[in-house]
Amino acid sequence: GPGPTCVLGIDLGTTSVKAALVTGTERGLALAQSCSRETRAHSDSPGAAPQGMEQDVQKITRALNECLAALPQQQLQQVTHIGISGQMHGVVFWKSDKGCKWAESGTGPAFEADKVSHLVTWQDGRCSPTFLTSLPLPQSHVSLATGFGCATIYWYLKNSPDFLKAYDAAGTIQDYVVAMLCDLKKPLMSVQNAASWGYFNCRSKSWNTDILKKSGFPVHLLPEVGDPGSIAGRTTCAWHGIPKGAKVGIALGDFQCSVYSCLTERTDAVLNISTSAQLTISMPLGFQPPEAPDPSSAVTYFPYFNGDYLAVAASLNGGNVLAAFVGMVAQWAQELGFQVQESAIYPRIIQAALAQKHSKLSVHPTIFGERHLPELLASVSSIGASELSLGHVTRALCRGLVENLCSMFPVQHLEEVGVRRVLGSGSALARNEVLRQEVERIFPFPVVYGKDVDAAVGAAMVM
Repeated sequence: GPGPTCVLGIDLGTTSVKAALVTGTERGLALAQSCSRETRAHSDSPGAAPQGMEQDVQKITRALNECLAALPQQQLQQVTHIGISGQMHGVVFWKSDKGCKWAESGTGPAFEADKVSHLVTWQDGRCSPTFLTSLPLPQSHVSLATGFGCATIYWYLKNSPDFLKAYDAAGTIQDYVVAMLCDLKKPLMSVQNAASWGYFNCRSKSWNTDILKKSGFPVHLLPEVGDPGSIAGRTTCAWHGIPKGAKVGIALGDFQCSVYSCLTERTDAVLNISTSAQLTISMPLGFQPPEAPDPSSAVTYFPYFNGDYLAVAASLNGGNVLAAFVGMVAQWAQELGFQVQESAIYPRIIQAALAQKHSKLSVHPTIFGERHLPELLASVSSIGASELSLGHVTRALCRGLVENLCSMFPVQHLEEVGVRRVLGSGSALARNEVLRQEVERIFPFPVVYGKDVDAAVGAAMVM
């Protein structure tokens, strides 16, 4: 007979696509299968270089198809619901009737991107502080920042208006995938993703349409907005063996889904260090964010589920800083005439740092700035002659990443709101014992590292 029904969770991340099959058991939901594929989707953005950060949507959908093709066909045929999360803030544009092409693959019908722009990611830096201050003030509890969907659309409006004329739909990368699966004529976006774009009022659950219209913003590109956890539509045809008619949830924020996959107690704080880094806690029931943001505050309030909010210190500096450091080491080696693979450097620098328990060296690692302090870049101080080894520098860098988060969301504040435990998650934390040591040194709470804590599982659980 047919097996148990499955829920498919998908996360469209900055560097990889993940898919997770979750099934119901007597003890609750259980992860049956999962798969991950790197997208290698980074693409040059000639019009906005060097600050631009774009990804090739065709490469992202290709990685998604590879992921699903690797999952067991028998279980995919039992999928009744699909939950999709992805990187927030970013924007991709498409023609609503020509956004993709469906074709037969080895595991059944699949779609590939067609009349679609590049994805301008959350890491995009084309909107300078000067440019942002020239924009109308949003009626929102979230401060506008570079990389936010609406800010990027304003940039195109002022710098390349013809670009926008080629498209009639826009959304995050996860909104795009939902629209393709369900053949939505108008994209549908969750409150979570809308808040991450700017110019969205979470209290009224509406875009700042009047403010935007007055400045000539193309409001026809704004998606309709619905509640996270609701159904966006059904698959219009079979997809890698998943039956036609499977319910597809409205696309969710990867951050909220990561938290959802592990947060069980309101007294838990979640520390996630992957490409970027976040420290978050649940706000009390009934909490409403302030009418206007405090631009100097490092803590923002993210819409969660069922009207709840998370208080989040979201740093732009996490595993991407370690990656930049490794890239620098590799480049120096190359300039000295040696070829060293970056993948070989990671374990070496971690081993070197494990041998250096202490370092007076102080690294403030904000090479990507922070949203509340975009012009505060990185610095290194207390440089002594005995602190120059690779181990000392790596140890100080890892400590600096954790200390930077704690400067945004102080430990004293966590204690005041009743935090009793820290749940550690994220790829950078999982792979780096030095980072874990620094977390345990800095936080005065028990630290528990999550097993299978990821957005794909969270997206499935929501369904």
